[in-house]
Amino acid sequence: MATSAARKVAVLGAGAWGTVFAQILADAGNEVRIWARRPELAAQINAGENPRYVPGITLHGLKASSDLQWVCQGAGMVVVSIPSNGVRTLLQQVRSFLPLNATVISLVKGLEAGTLQTMTEVIAEAGGIHPSRIVAVSGPNLSGEIACHEPTGAAVAGEDAWRAGLVASRIHTHYFRPYVAEDIVGVEIGGVVKNVIAMAVGAADGLGLGVNSRSFLITRGLAEMVRLGVAMGAQPETFLGLAGLGDLVATCSSSSSRNFSFGYRLGKGMSVSEALEASAGTVEGARSCPVVRDLAHKHGVSMPINSAAYRVISGKQSLEEALVSLTAGPRVTDGPSARMV
Repeated sequence: MATSAARKVAVLGAGAWGTVFAQILADAGNEVRIWARRPELAAQINAGENPRYVPGITLHGLKASSDLQWVCQGAGMVVVSIPSNGVRTLLQQVRSFLPLNATVISLVKGLEAGTLQTMTEVIAEAGGIHPSRIVAVSGPNLSGEIACHEPTGAAVAGEDAWRAGLVASRIHTHYFRPYVAEDIVGVEIGGVVKNVIAMAVGAADGLGLGVNSRSFLITRGLAEMVRLGVAMGAQPETFLGLAGLGDLVATCSSSSSRNFSFGYRLGKGMSVSEALEASAGTVEGARSCPVVRDLAHKHGVSMPINSAAYRVISGKQSLEEALVSLTAGPRVTDGPSARMV
């Protein structure tokens, strides 16, 4: 029996999350093609494994190729799962052969330097895609745990509630629970800012600080997330959900998080370049940090933790000096709507 177009899904990106999300789609009954930049990686996935990004996990039901047009052919849904700095170029590549009316799903948690655009905005502009066709998926989604079928969930947000609901129905498995959301701005900003906060928490852990410091950074990081998101038009309650607090807690609690591990290495004395080199993949928090800083300045939002992270990554301040600056600032009220006291 032929698979309907809605059940044909193209996944662009064969990193850890792209591969695991492709497996979720296959387990949910979809026909899945996955694009890998390197032909040898595509061959490994076709053989049932992705040893570089998802070691020890057996894959099934996936067809992989380095031929981008073949992967996208006839797809009712196209998933984008690559580092943020490559999204514009990729969408320009697929623009001429992207199936008409296909729903485009962004798994990318980042911002574009220069334009300060979210990933769904970049996808819309570079791909010539109406924003109503784009959906963002975000939540506490550490790929290694999901690959082992440990249960979790995610927010599925889009301007078009019907499309968001359709995507949710196509990724629902016994271990992955989607929740439909309307606030795509909040969902995307949560996914960006949590990476920066995870770096800070990892650095504190590397310095040997305890649970109080971790809780302080997570809670005040959440306040920064809410402030920026609301200034950009997001709903504050979004940040109490899976794409806000849920993703923040997960990313700040696991050594398998690249952002947490990057910060931890800084705390242990590595330089920024050494910590980046030791990371097994893209550290989106390090890439997003200066862009979040520019976005905060644009909207007149105070984000002390992000600012401290920026000073460390740019070499303007030591890690110890940055941590001191977080406790030496002016007294303000608690919560996201901080005011001087």
